Amino acid sequence: MTPRHRAPTPPHEILRADFLRPLGLTQTALAAKMGIPVSRLRALVHGRRSVNATTALQLAGALGTTPEFWMNLQTAHDLWHARRVLRSAG
Repeated sequence: MTPRHRAPTPPHEILRADFLRPLGLTQTALAAKMGIPVSRLRALVHGRRSVNATTALQLAGALGTTPEFWMNLQTAHDLWHARRVLRSAG
């Protein structure tokens, strides 16, 4: 269950803290493993790009996770922020 008092951890933070650092992977190496441009991965790692279905599949394949893991992280993050926007508007 997602805590309501704070935003869920965004996918880019999970990617950095739980995968890149512990595995000793550089962004360049992961981008190559995923078959995407480094600039696209950098945007994801810095939170300037969201995880979409294609990226979730690529991350899952490169990191040995499931695409659902990445999509669930993104969805939880997006829904939390959308709820706040709706509450403040209403």
